[in-house]
Amino acid sequence: MDFTTSLYVAAAGLRAQSGRMRIIAENLANADSTSQTANGEPYRRKVATINSEFDRELGSNVVTLGRPVADQSEFRLQYDPGNPRADAAGYVRMSNVNTLVEMMDMREAQRAYESNLQVMDAARTMLARTIDLLRR
Repeated sequence: MDFTTSLYVAAAGLRAQSGRMRIIAENLANADSTSQTANGEPYRRKVATINSEFDRELGSNVVTLGRPVADQSEFRLQYDPGNPRADAAGYVRMSNVNTLVEMMDMREAQRAYESNLQVMDAARTMLARTIDLLRR
């Protein structure tokens, strides 16, 4: 694998992890949301998917961000009988986003992003050193 290929592969990883962090940020922003109507559904957590594809031009596998998948877990119930969106028992359906899980996913995506940056930096450094050796 040459330097250019490793840079393209790392850039693909950066794009995928950036998109993953964007989806996680959306989940965190909607963690405390309720439905718009009394019987409607609140925000449903989205899960980012990462696909691995073979790029013929590069001759290497690269990752891409796939379509987000809706998390089908149950919504949280919060007792709030004064809320206009409460059911007959006084419970309001809340989003199924768990902020602790989202923060852990965000940290994992951030570390993967940083790893791809380090790969790009290492490839750039090796390329610069190779050019310096060729000048001598």
